[in-house]
Amino acid sequence: MSSVFHRVPDRNLPIAVRGDGMYVIDKDGKRYLDSYAGGACVSCLGHSHTAAIEAVQRQVGKLAYIHGSMFTSEPLETLGDILTTDAPDGLTKVFFVNSGSEAVESALMMARQYFDEIGQPTRRKVIARRSSYHGATLTSIGVGHQMARRAPFEQILPDVLHIAPCYEYRGRRETETAEQYGRRVADELEQAILSLGPETVMAFVAETVTGTTSGAVPPVPGYFKRIREICDRYGVLLLLDEVFCGLGRTGTLHACQQDGIAPDFLTLAKGLAAGYQPIGATLLNTKIYDAIVSGSGVFRGGFTYSGHATACAAAVAVQRTLRSEGFLENVRGLAALLRSGLEDRFGQHPNVGDIRGRGMLMTLELVENRESKTPFPVQNGLSARIYRSAMSRGLIAHALGGTVDGVNGDHVVVCPPLIAAPEDLEAIVTMLGQSIDTALSEIRVTAT
Repeated sequence: MSSVFHRVPDRNLPIAVRGDGMYVIDKDGKRYLDSYAGGACVSCLGHSHTAAIEAVQRQVGKLAYIHGSMFTSEPLETLGDILTTDAPDGLTKVFFVNSGSEAVESALMMARQYFDEIGQPTRRKVIARRSSYHGATLTSIGVGHQMARRAPFEQILPDVLHIAPCYEYRGRRETETAEQYGRRVADELEQAILSLGPETVMAFVAETVTGTTSGAVPPVPGYFKRIREICDRYGVLLLLDEVFCGLGRTGTLHACQQDGIAPDFLTLAKGLAAGYQPIGATLLNTKIYDAIVSGSGVFRGGFTYSGHATACAAAVAVQRTLRSEGFLENVRGLAALLRSGLEDRFGQHPNVGDIRGRGMLMTLELVENRESKTPFPVQNGLSARIYRSAMSRGLIAHALGGTVDGVNGDHVVVCPPLIAAPEDLEAIVTMLGQSIDTALSEIRVTAT
């Protein structure tokens, strides 16, 4: 019996011993094709990227770690320059952390300190969206709205007002265009700000394209432009969480580039060092940095391993790869192949209600009835069945429940490493189709 407190203790986990490009290999030699980039949309360059491996080895050999309040380091400064050179407008500074949760946490701490520094101490409230995920610390769980994670901690979570997500498949009325729907749900932000009192609201937090909670839901055209207008009107800071969808995953470095806006904070992590080292980052607007520096002069956050030299070295190698000539163009080509493959295989599937996403971040939403969009009963455990079926075939896939409201609904996220070949995508779609159909067959057998 393992001495480790695994996150899912009753799951019999294979022991991974080696990575090989698009594959993870366990101790028995079984190869698993990765359709979920390392299990959390992290391994964007696969599992054996030479440049990242060598960068880590070199840096460990020179200087593995030094505390950021005593020294800076060459990889830290280089990475900061890389990220701010092509960041969305106004995001001229970056603060490094160790995870996406810490990136969101740090952004909210900066937002609170900013308003204190400029003489608006009553601004302390946060507005976010339902069906969202922003991390695993108490603050980020509270800002997010993943019901299973929230349930044990409700009494100690921060008080956050949640409004409707931009979830076209479930939310758009038959009488609305996509743009009209986006305007309606974006306007909920203005109503929320007015109900709380504009002088009390410090930030609105949203994923540009959602991650796993509702499954790769992209915003409709115009939604975030309207959100930006509302935030500007009432002096509310906009925090876009691109921990899951950023740095090339959607075909551009930053997902918000495709929505034509720049936030006040942009959080990054998973695609930053591609899993070769743990690291996250909070990009922030010049005005926020200047207010803190010209005020108290010190940011009151930070972590022991912030700006870890070896992690930054890994991230430098990864970011140079992502920015290399033709890389993102190739990602966009792969994304078109992935979408067309999913649509060909599942477009007429009687239990696939929606195929959605952006770039190499796609989702299949599963339904019992396509016409009514009725989800499968929770007790069927469809997501868990798909996961088990996929793993038995040698496919790393992510199926999750609670899609619709935190309890009901099932979906599968497909976000393979960005180095996939066309034949890898074809194999993923084929194996995923087999896994879903097997799980559905099990349910039908159980029902009879």
